[in-house]
Amino acid sequence: MSDGAIRTVKTSAFADQQPGTSGLRKKVSVFQQPNYLENFVQSIFDSLERRQGETLVLGGDGRFGNRAAAQTILRMAAAIGFARVMVGQGGILSTPAASCVIRKHGACGGVILSASHNPGGPDGDFGVKFNVANGGPAPEPVTEAIFALSRRLDRYLTLAADEVDIDRIGRVSLAGMTVEVIDPVEDYAELMRSLFDFDRIGALLSSGRFRMRFDAMNAVTGPYAHELLERQLGAPAGTVVNGTPLADFGGLHPDPNLANARELVGAMNGQGAPDLGAASDGDGDRNMVLGRNFFVSPGDSLAVMVANAHLIPGYAKGLAGVARSMPTSRAVDLVATQLGLDCYETPTGWKYFGNLLDAGRITLCGEESFGAGSNHVREKDGLWAVLFWLNILAARGESVGQLVTEHWRRFGRHYYSRFDYEDLDHAEAEDLIASLRERLPSLKNDSVGPLKISQSDDFAYTDPVDHAVATHQGVRLVFSDTARIVYRLSGTGTKGATLRLYLERYEPDPSRQALETQQALRDLAGFAVEIAEVSRRTGRTRPSVVT
Repeated sequence: MSDGAIRTVKTSAFADQQPGTSGLRKKVSVFQQPNYLENFVQSIFDSLERRQGETLVLGGDGRFGNRAAAQTILRMAAAIGFARVMVGQGGILSTPAASCVIRKHGACGGVILSASHNPGGPDGDFGVKFNVANGGPAPEPVTEAIFALSRRLDRYLTLAADEVDIDRIGRVSLAGMTVEVIDPVEDYAELMRSLFDFDRIGALLSSGRFRMRFDAMNAVTGPYAHELLERQLGAPAGTVVNGTPLADFGGLHPDPNLANARELVGAMNGQGAPDLGAASDGDGDRNMVLGRNFFVSPGDSLAVMVANAHLIPGYAKGLAGVARSMPTSRAVDLVATQLGLDCYETPTGWKYFGNLLDAGRITLCGEESFGAGSNHVREKDGLWAVLFWLNILAARGESVGQLVTEHWRRFGRHYYSRFDYEDLDHAEAEDLIASLRERLPSLKNDSVGPLKISQSDDFAYTDPVDHAVATHQGVRLVFSDTARIVYRLSGTGTKGATLRLYLERYEPDPSRQALETQQALRDLAGFAVEIAEVSRRTGRTRPSVVT
């Protein structure tokens, strides 16, 4: 029988609990090891200067293991002295909504149970991420402190208590700590209404002349999209598909790209396609936007949003500046130049945008892996980006294709593609990057046909706010005509290593802006694979995924 007493449980440290780009991600089977989850959560709690009497936010994407993990964390939070935990109903809380709740309610941070866009289910992935008081991902000094604590942990605290009913909205006491079960959508929806012209978007969606399809990919954004798009904005029932979060995402890989969102891509390229297609990922922070027979690349999406931000009520007074991650297309750079905005280039990882946002240096930001966001929260935000596009389309009265092609005519087109080589041997992948680094001086002035390498380096970043330095953030080869190749190892996978190869070529001539992307990048792709000796070093003759 539970007695509500605090229990100190002896444990042994795990050596593999170093958080990556977005928290600790491992296979479900790893997290199912005795004490594995508890050790990492205790390390998070021990790293906090503030916890006694504080508020903590808790939620996740609904994947396999989330409910059990939420109960474990509630007991541990009560044992260590939090005054209140705000948990999403059913344990559901999208990553951007969690950021919203942390900021609105003055929480000291939040624990987000998600492996983002990674597959779910018993054989899939699980993840735990800690967001700090500004609502953003824990910066590197915090994650390093968590890791250091995890390596010497010998005990964790928990509570002898029954499970809390997290399906009923309201407040209950857990050994003196308030557990507040909240509507996971309410605060987020209120924030969206403050930013966008819901009357104008609603008129578009209910006009009968405009159709959209939103694919929630059986992931967390479903409840948010049903509420906002169908109930509040008046889109017809059925606009949102795959809208119920499932523990295994219905067998889908919840990563909104051309390779994984095939059902949506097929609908948008078929006869009678809707006017707008969109999708979000497992935890709701990524987005993909499609027009009728028209794909909008993440770099173009960010550039179009910046160029049209004045049409959005929440951004009509102007932007402080913009930022993109280094591998992301430089399309937004040209927009920023024409608009007289500062444009920052950061390493990959949303935490790098946090300092710029908190310092008021930027308003909009984005990355190539289908993420965009603004100063409204401290995470990328998939549904926010879709609402942004809807507001632009409603204001301009153009199709997605018309809007983007007109943008290209004004600013030029950046042909862009990413090749992913997944599940590589770690040593082979690291040797490939190390070899490129060693050859950087000799690569300068190499040529691909008429293109000559004018810059070859390993990207390093000095934060303009706190002056922190990040090195080895990606090998760059820049050509004399501004074409570019970037090589980088990804930190979001749970199995093997992923080599990402990014290709970009700028085309200012409108008569050459309608080429198929891979055709436009063919010579650059061949050179990129050859110079890195990808086939010889990995045994792969083609990438796992091309986006």
